[in-house]
Amino acid sequence: MSAKDLLLAIDNGTQSLKALVFDPEGQLLAKQQVKFTPYFSEQPAWAEQDPEIFWQTLCQACQGLWQNHRVDRQNIAGVALTTQRGTVVNVDKNGKPLRPAMLWLDQRKTYGLPPVGGLWGMIFKLAGLTKTVAYLQAEAEANWISTYQPEIWQNTYKYLLLSGYLTYKLVEKFVDSVGCQVGYIQFDYKRLRWAAGWDWKWRVLPFDPALLPKLIPPAQTLGTITTRASKETGIPEGLPLIAAAADKACEVIGSGSLKSSIGCLSYGTTATINVTHKKYVEPIPLLPAYPAAVPDYHTMEVQVYRGYWMVKWFKEQFGHLEKQAAAGQGLSPEELFDRLVDDIPPGSMGLILQPYWTPGLKMPGPEAKGAIIGFGDVHTRAHLYRSILEGLAFALREGKERIERRSRTPITSLRVSGGGSQSRNALQLTADIFGLPTARPHLYETSGLGAAIDAAVGLGLHKDFQTAVKAMTHVGAVYEPDPKNHKIYDALYHDVYKKLYKRLKPLYERIREITGYPK
Repeated sequence: MSAKDLLLAIDNGTQSLKALVFDPEGQLLAKQQVKFTPYFSEQPAWAEQDPEIFWQTLCQACQGLWQNHRVDRQNIAGVALTTQRGTVVNVDKNGKPLRPAMLWLDQRKTYGLPPVGGLWGMIFKLAGLTKTVAYLQAEAEANWISTYQPEIWQNTYKYLLLSGYLTYKLVEKFVDSVGCQVGYIQFDYKRLRWAAGWDWKWRVLPFDPALLPKLIPPAQTLGTITTRASKETGIPEGLPLIAAAADKACEVIGSGSLKSSIGCLSYGTTATINVTHKKYVEPIPLLPAYPAAVPDYHTMEVQVYRGYWMVKWFKEQFGHLEKQAAAGQGLSPEELFDRLVDDIPPGSMGLILQPYWTPGLKMPGPEAKGAIIGFGDVHTRAHLYRSILEGLAFALREGKERIERRSRTPITSLRVSGGGSQSRNALQLTADIFGLPTARPHLYETSGLGAAIDAAVGLGLHKDFQTAVKAMTHVGAVYEPDPKNHKIYDALYHDVYKKLYKRLKPLYERIREITGYPK
């Protein structure tokens, strides 16, 4: 191995932070993971975290690399950072947090804000988007902080995403990657820059451009590791920090996809389907295509909120036997859940699940709830578990079709990453439901690998992204659709699943009126 050709990728997820070392061929040479409690809640629906926890776990993970693995840090050429999306941090002039970070999981809303008026208000009214804009206003973390904690807002010097906060801790500059800009911020997703002064986003959010960091495109240098950061992390001082992107965007290129024909499914806490496009196309009107990990590209994305969180929900509510058995056998409960559904036929004996455990804006609407229909006395926990996996795949197939309609580009194959990608049953039923070959990348750590690809291109270890993705990503197991199973799933999808939401929507709305949930 020649000197100075290793890549350090830092991946800050919702429940843990990983420090990963890759070589230029995409092989994972070392990994140190530090888990943390995802958030604390002072009130129901709140989700906050002390920003210092993120920094401490980053230092701990990096120090663990040098102490526990045979990694010569002098051979590291550069660093890249990818983080969870939509988590925000208010800081003062010295980069010190003024309040806990508000996580993307936070569900508080700000009601009673004045509607957007003037010309933009007329445009939204004519386009039928007034309610959509009001929803965005209510959801924006900045509106809640400025309304209920005005002294915090008044003292805020910079309003950063988590990526921007950790970047400051590493290089002591208020900069961030274009590829990380996902959230309720004044970002022009089409032009991949801060919004112009006339843009409607400045009427919806309460702050001016001075609160925002400078943006750097992916694969360019954000800064160099400072003396202070080096002492705390063990990363060599002076190494370049290369701009990467948010975790989902990194997963896409880390899965080997640069083509619009390859759909990338993420079976994580939020389940998503993404495709990379040069052209900006909104998968849902007014809900943007996000920045890709490749400069000047976008990722069209459809989300299923709470996605594979539902597996955790099942484990907590119904998986006590597997949890006990797994502890005794040295296995994860998920491995035993996978065996649990081995003998359950496609379609779960007619048990159909709609995975809308958390409402959305348009897909589904804010009134939505989860639903399970088709129960009979033959059904067991195993049927319920398989119906969760099937329901998520049905929802993502619906997202695929929406993306195809909007982009006019067919998706012909799938790559699956995230925790759920480790389930062979989940991958096979995904292939069967979509009717497409479904591959697992050679490496589980696709988000970290995507960040390393950005670093490799930025440092000149590979001449461009096409070369880097080809050299550093490889297809692992491929699951081909079973024609017989696909026929069953296709009928259930078209004749049952796709009709569920429309028929249940009036009942969801009435439940909301009666119970007040969801607000």
